[in-house]
Amino acid sequence: MTHYAPMIAALVTLLAITILLFSKLGKEIQDIPNERSLHEVPIPRIGGVGLMAGVLTAWALMLMSLAWWVVLPLLALFVVSLLDDKRGLPVRLRLLVHVIAAALLVFGSGIAAQNILLVFLVFPCVVWMTNLYNFMDGSDGLAGGMTFFGFTMYGLAALMHGDDTQAMLNFSVGAAALGFLYYNLYPAKVFMGDAGSIPLGFLAAAMGLWGWEKELWPGWFPLLVFSPFVADATVTLLKRTVRGAKITEAHREHYYQRLVQIGWGHRNVALFSYALMFAAGASAIWEMRHSAKWPWFLFLIWGGIYAVMMLVLDSHWNTFQRKQHE
Repeated sequence: MTHYAPMIAALVTLLAITILLFSKLGKEIQDIPNERSLHEVPIPRIGGVGLMAGVLTAWALMLMSLAWWVVLPLLALFVVSLLDDKRGLPVRLRLLVHVIAAALLVFGSGIAAQNILLVFLVFPCVVWMTNLYNFMDGSDGLAGGMTFFGFTMYGLAALMHGDDTQAMLNFSVGAAALGFLYYNLYPAKVFMGDAGSIPLGFLAAAMGLWGWEKELWPGWFPLLVFSPFVADATVTLLKRTVRGAKITEAHREHYYQRLVQIGWGHRNVALFSYALMFAAGASAIWEMRHSAKWPWFLFLIWGGIYAVMMLVLDSHWNTFQRKQHE
């Protein structure tokens, strides 16, 4: 029965979003264009509700295999993020919930018992991953695509080690993303909102940590699989921090946002990102099959690729800005 979980996740997500689009909630929770937005008209921001409905329905088929330290903080993040989508919550309150969720995950997983020093490395990574997914959810099809490719790679890695349950848990998240992408590909009819992006960011870290603890993959594997999102969000944050800009301030400075603005458009940015996501995930799978050691050379290659792409885009962006002011 568990092998039907991904199909159920996709179908439930698709059905739930279809119903929500015509519901009162779909009309209440709208993404109103602001200085961060790349769209010009209000779009329903309830896709994350449907996506999480699909994931949780599929996961219910594997209820006895679930870890409380993944599910409990996931549900808390979903509820708080949905309230934020609907009425808006203070940044400090949201961040506090993110920190508590990360603490439940890290200490519940047993990582701290193995090596307390790992807590100081893993904990901030979980908080950052939870938030960066939200930062990267700003272009049609982008976050949904990362979800599909990222969790599918997790599932494939689990299958390689004979853990069917972990594989189906991850495949279900990826499949739910496909149901969401039906409405989110350009031109998007629905956005996932914080109720989708925040839990998905947490799950990217949580499932990565769970797989590491079960020795399904080495610790570097999740980082490389999700590196397209990690690189863009992290470099953009560092640049804004150095410049003295407020972290919580809405903006359109992410590299994917600038690609859309200089004329690539949502569709081309999504397709290019999908190729990048697949390549990063495939290289991680390939490396894991050949070595469990930290792949310094592979990380140097990807670091170089990301650095070159960012430098080229920075140059094009500066040229674009000059032409705009002429």
